Amino acid sequence: MKVVWTPEALQDRIDVWDYIAADNPTAALRMDDLFSAAAATLADHPKMGRPGLVQGTRELFPHENYRLVYEIDGQTLWMLALVHTARQWPMIRV
Repeated sequence: MKVVWTPEALQDRIDVWDYIAADNPTAALRMDDLFSAAAATLADHPKMGRPGLVQGTRELFPHENYRLVYEIDGQTLWMLALVHTARQWPMIRV
């Protein structure tokens, strides 16, 4: 299955990298490697994650502090968001 990171999810990933790398670049690399490994695993086992809080999505927790939100569309797995577990999800827009 093809994995595609949406621009929003890619920005989430960059934001996580920047935040962690400010204190520890090595830890940022390890965390990003976890995200890459999770995406690769989902490519082979797309239903591995649990049903998501947003209808039609699924969620995988590659680390206890991060939720990877994705959607399966045919042979494409869309990475929609990477959210810290302390943050509100789904986001409520006012």
